[in-house]
Amino acid sequence: MHVSLHLPHQLILLTAFLVATSPAFSPADQPNIVVILCDDLGFGDLACYGHPLIRTPHLDRLAEQGVRFTNFYSAAPVCSPSRVGLLTGRSPNRAGVYDWIPPASADQPPRPDGRNFVHLRKEEVTLPALLKQQGYDTCLSGKWHCNSQFNTVGQPQPDAAGFDHWFATQNNAAPSHRNPSNFVRNGRAVGEIDGFSCQVVVDEVIGWLDTRKTESNKRPFFAYVAFHEPHEPVASPEDLVEQYRAMSFTDDQAQYFANVENLDRAAGRLLDALERLNVRKNTLVIFSSDNGPETLNRYRRASRSWGVTGPLRGMKLHTHDGGFHVAGIASWPGVITAGRVDDTPVSALDLLPTAVELAGGTLPESCQPDGVSLVSLLCDGVALKRTTPLVWAYYNGINDARVAMRHGQWKVLARLNSGQLPRYSNLTAARLLEVQQAKLTDFEIYDANEDPGETRNLHGQVPERDEELVRLLQREYSRLAKDSPAWPQQAP
Repeated sequence: MHVSLHLPHQLILLTAFLVATSPAFSPADQPNIVVILCDDLGFGDLACYGHPLIRTPHLDRLAEQGVRFTNFYSAAPVCSPSRVGLLTGRSPNRAGVYDWIPPASADQPPRPDGRNFVHLRKEEVTLPALLKQQGYDTCLSGKWHCNSQFNTVGQPQPDAAGFDHWFATQNNAAPSHRNPSNFVRNGRAVGEIDGFSCQVVVDEVIGWLDTRKTESNKRPFFAYVAFHEPHEPVASPEDLVEQYRAMSFTDDQAQYFANVENLDRAAGRLLDALERLNVRKNTLVIFSSDNGPETLNRYRRASRSWGVTGPLRGMKLHTHDGGFHVAGIASWPGVITAGRVDDTPVSALDLLPTAVELAGGTLPESCQPDGVSLVSLLCDGVALKRTTPLVWAYYNGINDARVAMRHGQWKVLARLNSGQLPRYSNLTAARLLEVQQAKLTDFEIYDANEDPGETRNLHGQVPERDEELVRLLQREYSRLAKDSPAWPQQAP
């Protein structure tokens, strides 16, 4: 009797909830999805994120046409794990990618830390592979950096991750962004290409889109456009460099400013091509960066690393927000309300479940992402419900804290064994046991909303809150460490 009296009211609430959360699209429409990822772009490097000098009109317009996130996080504070996290929707630690992957050859003597063997493993479920199952054509153009043995039979290549067409480099464009000579197209080396890397990358995507556009081809597409810019070695068009010289401290700084504007030009050309091909209205475009900006002169070739993080503390390789709090823009005409600015904490880990939902698919049992779908947030502005916090464990970090968490408004940091655990770029079996047994210590708690620069450590001020956040981080780190694999020290 009690149930029957309340059932009508519950039905009304349920109906209202379903109406409020129903997306403004039909799965039958299967939108095209384009992810544009920069390399080492600082949170404050675009005009729409506050840079006072760099001109980025095309990306500014993309933000005006959609939503600009002020709390967008990459999966790691360095390139390879960040890319693996984006492609798998899981912490890259679960895939065994803990740091950037140096190139290696199959006949190279094994390294004691096992880095020769690091790669995105075949058993990982990836975003492009899941979209292929839903009928998508898939393309990678740009930086891959998800294996050590590039373009060999010894390790899986981009096609094994689900890309029909791939045009890529193992790591950076070489010898620089200008006239790169290390691209490989579907397993065949291309040789030197005239032009600048970001423009070359966009040329390839546009060419791929043009060749697949026929009357009979009604399949949706996924394009992963991975710029090398503005990662060192920086090289930029002279006409742009000249425009920035008068407002720069050095010629190297002018080169960096011009580099960011050049990638903006490349993004603009891609957006224009989507308009020309009459597919822009049904295309979700997401723009971001793999991590924060490089520190000026941190290493010999970093003389042109003039990226900025705005109000954030730290840079690339830091677990402070400057390491992985990055620009994030999403645009889908007619679906995402134009001109939105959203402070919801979101992550590159969320792109996989978002894309699968938009494609009308379901996640297989073998895929348990750490991200959540952003569909309702993007399409309807419904508040995002994240059941577990965002957690990073970067064992080779520059700052003392190796573990970080974002949970609602709170940013929490911790050392491992009071900072006594060595810095590790990869985990062998012995090292994995060390990090699994390490204790979280020296906690720092920041109100990320009020103090994005992480200047006021609040740990110790509210014991009940502190205890809850510390316990949450300890639990999530323990789960992450237990789910992290080790690499062999000899050839498997």
